[in-house]
Amino acid sequence: MSKVEVFRALHQGRLPGDPLVLPGPWDAVSARVCVEAGFPALATPSAGVAASLGHEDGSTPAEEMFAAVARIVRAVDVPVSADIEGGYGLAPEELVERLLETGAVGCNLEDSRSGVLKDPREHADWLAEVRAAAGDRLFVNARVDTFIRGEADPDRAIERAALYVAAGADCVYPIGVPADVLPLLRSGIQGPVNVHGTLDGKGPSPTELGELGATRVTFGPGLQRWAELALRGMADELTRRW
Repeated sequence: MSKVEVFRALHQGRLPGDPLVLPGPWDAVSARVCVEAGFPALATPSAGVAASLGHEDGSTPAEEMFAAVARIVRAVDVPVSADIEGGYGLAPEELVERLLETGAVGCNLEDSRSGVLKDPREHADWLAEVRAAAGDRLFVNARVDTFIRGEADPDRAIERAALYVAAGADCVYPIGVPADVLPLLRSGIQGPVNVHGTLDGKGPSPTELGELGATRVTFGPGLQRWAELALRGMADELTRRW
């Protein structure tokens, strides 16, 4: 099986309480650590990569993002999906080719721009073009930004998800969905559902998210931010000892 076939297979047949957990490495070293810990695939976070490159979230130049993804892919032997935000204004064909050049097997694509939700039908048409350009060579995760953009009605998220699945998305990602709303979304969405997990112990665990309907769980830049906090603590301790 190719890496993209392996990645697709990891999303299939998940039992309740057993979602696919994908950590978010931000560079080659963190990617290797995640693989050594036993994770079967990885999903890069755009915000974490941006921080590692010295950029604010959402301001990483496309060239730097693709180069960072390529370094991560080269560092490990498991499938890697890449968060490429809104696609950097690239035409679908070019976007797909740039992704394939990095070695990534999938991508995460947002449906808002500069904090504003895109027209869902126009975005679905764009996703269909990405799908057509990629064929079966990429796993497309379509992010649904309604909850983080102030639209709390679950029906709006379900409507967008249906459009994106019809356009060829392999998975949908209603980022920010409240845990108690997840079962309703799960009942109204066809195919795999990606849910954002937390690392602070305050939210549901990946197992609990799986029981509520998550097919896979990702953490955005959570790992990178925890690593940053740990490094700050170590630096403070070193300063005290100095």
